[in-house]
Amino acid sequence: MSTAKRPPGGKAAPARKPAGGGDGRRQPPRDARDGDGKPGRAPGRGASSAGPARGSNAAGPARKGAAPGRKPAGRSGGSGPARPPSRSRDEYPTVQAFIAIGANLGDAAAAVRAAMLAIGAIERTTVTASSSLYRSAPVDATGPDFINAVVAVRTGLTAEALLADLQLLELEAGRERSFPNAPRTLDLDLLTHGNTVKDTPALTLPHPRMRERAFVLKPLAEIAPDKVPRAALARVSKQVIERLRDTDASA
Repeated sequence: MSTAKRPPGGKAAPARKPAGGGDGRRQPPRDARDGDGKPGRAPGRGASSAGPARGSNAAGPARKGAAPGRKPAGRSGGSGPARPPSRSRDEYPTVQAFIAIGANLGDAAAAVRAAMLAIGAIERTTVTASSSLYRSAPVDATGPDFINAVVAVRTGLTAEALLADLQLLELEAGRERSFPNAPRTLDLDLLTHGNTVKDTPALTLPHPRMRERAFVLKPLAEIAPDKVPRAALARVSKQVIERLRDTDASA
């Protein structure tokens, strides 16, 4: 049995403790311990290096004491793309549509102007242009002269949804359909809706009679001349229609 050499003039140096602990048993490296301090499997000893690293976003609950994983994508501060902000009414995909407005009962001019504002308040719909007001004689109808106008809109609604909202505005204005082409407090016609072509019992697009009516073509040509061929205007030139002055509030 070997003995430690005694340094000159002193006591024998104490024997070194075995690495890893004082009980003489070999301890696993610190890196091989689990987060709770218990011995774990050291890297490279029987464990596959292809498994997910501790503390990653792997499925299943994280081990006690493990480093926090990454935040899920979409949350502020996460590694993935942030969730897109909510869009305003003007940011939805839209199409251009044209709506004809008419009235010949009560204060017709006021009703047409109010309808322009009400159309602009429809969900996901914005009025982009409004024509002047026009006075026209009834065509295939009875009653006093009509006050007419046309507005252009950008809308994210389908043609059917937009038509339903227009009909609701008519009802709110007191529209009654007592007989075909009866006088009306408000008449709203969807003329076009993007490139939509449709022919159903509820809706026909483009409007089937829009090119036969001066009270549609004249206001439409004012705000969208590219939509009205000269030949179409010539065909309705004999229909009586008068553009009202901006200061003329009478019907």
